[in-house]
Amino acid sequence: MTGLRLGPLLRYVDQDTATVWVETEGPCRAEVHCDGSTAGGSARTWQVFGHHYALVTVVGLEPGTETPYRVTLDGTQVWPPENSAHPPSTIRTLPPPEAAPEETGPFRIAFGSCRWAARPTGARHDPVGPDALDALAHQVIAGGRRPDVLLLLGDQVYADETSEAVRAELARRRDLSEPPWDQVADFEEYTRLYYESWLDPEVRWLLSTVPSCMIFDDHDVIDDWNTSEAWQREMRATTWWHERILGGLTSYWVYQHLGNLSPAELAENPLFAAVRRADDGAALLRDFAGRADAEPAAARWSYRRDFGRIRLVMIDTRAGRVLPEGERRILDDDEMDWLYEQVLDGGPGAVDHLLLGTSLPWLLPPAVHGLETWNTALCSGARGARWARFGEKLRQRADLEHWAAFPRSFHALTELIQRVATDQEAPASVSVLSGDVHHAYVTEPRFDDLKVSGGGQRSQVVQLTCSPIHNSIPAVMRTGFRFGWSRIGRRLGRALPRHARAEAPPFRWSRTGGPWFGNMLMTLTMHGREAGYTLDRASPATSAPDGTPRSALEPVFSGQLSGAEAAPAGQG
Repeated sequence: MTGLRLGPLLRYVDQDTATVWVETEGPCRAEVHCDGSTAGGSARTWQVFGHHYALVTVVGLEPGTETPYRVTLDGTQVWPPENSAHPPSTIRTLPPPEAAPEETGPFRIAFGSCRWAARPTGARHDPVGPDALDALAHQVIAGGRRPDVLLLLGDQVYADETSEAVRAELARRRDLSEPPWDQVADFEEYTRLYYESWLDPEVRWLLSTVPSCMIFDDHDVIDDWNTSEAWQREMRATTWWHERILGGLTSYWVYQHLGNLSPAELAENPLFAAVRRADDGAALLRDFAGRADAEPAAARWSYRRDFGRIRLVMIDTRAGRVLPEGERRILDDDEMDWLYEQVLDGGPGAVDHLLLGTSLPWLLPPAVHGLETWNTALCSGARGARWARFGEKLRQRADLEHWAAFPRSFHALTELIQRVATDQEAPASVSVLSGDVHHAYVTEPRFDDLKVSGGGQRSQVVQLTCSPIHNSIPAVMRTGFRFGWSRIGRRLGRALPRHARAEAPPFRWSRTGGPWFGNMLMTLTMHGREAGYTLDRASPATSAPDGTPRSALEPVFSGQLSGAEAAPAGQG
């Protein structure tokens, strides 16, 4: 009998269709059965480097319903497991498009980034604390509020920071005294990271019943991935990087990217079709990954999801960068054009809420933004070759590679947000959802001089940043981020660009919440044209009735996107 190795993960869900991803122990037919319904789906597995996967499209679901499902492999049930202590996994579909807001409930998106499945070997950080994703699973299992979508904004796995258990597995394959040492080397070793991350029983159940959208960040491949042209040149000169990047992009395509796509997009994807036809798709995917790394325009990792009148556009800020100094862009021109097309599709009034998902914050603490703008100008030669060499060393050492370090892209994204927010039929809110920086905060730009075209009400624009889900941050960095928002930090953020003759941002922004530290998830709740957000932090474990540890989420802060005052729910 073929067993279930990983999954099921519930990925795409709309009004009547869903996709379910699984990894199996061998070739088989995977089927999803919906109890009490004629809905279901099946698919043959396909193979990559000897591993077997299926992405099953489930059809025939009813809009606005919640349906339990089971998974069988060659007719034998493998999910839910026998004697499972968890509730049934279910598929909750979107309401019909014609449903009025008063006929539907609120739509909730929980999001965050940066999750260690286990503490890395030799980690020098502060104590890690409870896992917020595990705490969310405990909350939902206990009957608490369940998000409609889970948004994972990067660093789902850490290829460059492995745990003791993974390190032991790597040591059985190769000599860890040779590069890349105790970091993962190839596709096979990447699979170990996903097993460690997604096999936790509560997290596994959560991912089986809450649809998820994902995007990578640097640690999914390596810290500071694609920081600069100099960084890239140094990495490509090593003996081990080529295999790492091929394994990173190939495993991301298999484990994360495919599930982001709709059934229609999957049906039109020639690479997916070719991999399913092949005896083993490894060669096809290695070739694709090599082209995607050498020519970023050869692949698009960004994608769009519409949840009724809520639009999410997830933006790849890592793999598609243009790195030569003087041309630096976080998105190339084709990708930026695509972003504009997706955001503006349908014209004015098409959506009530626009969400832009980006692993990296658009708006940083002002001191950090000014530092990155200054550094970018130095690296491009604004103060001469000596300053440029210093700037590059500082950029790599201090991770100065967010949107602010790509001024051309920063201004293009800002112009898009301003255009949407000031349209005559603007959405009620424009939210930029981000992570990466290992703390949470809320900030709002001040577009005081912008007028709404033709009258009407301007969108409320906000950036909601939530990180980490399960990680830590040194005390010195906590101090640095607090300083970045201070009055002195703001002054420094304005002064530094002047030294490098760099252009200051055309607007200012203010922090309306945070910074908060700890393992956290933020939830954005939308109903009609109303919206609000809550920040929850994972609390230390308590004992469940059977005596097992159980973590929980405690409210920290909440706010409204309709102009109401934000309300603290605890200490930051």
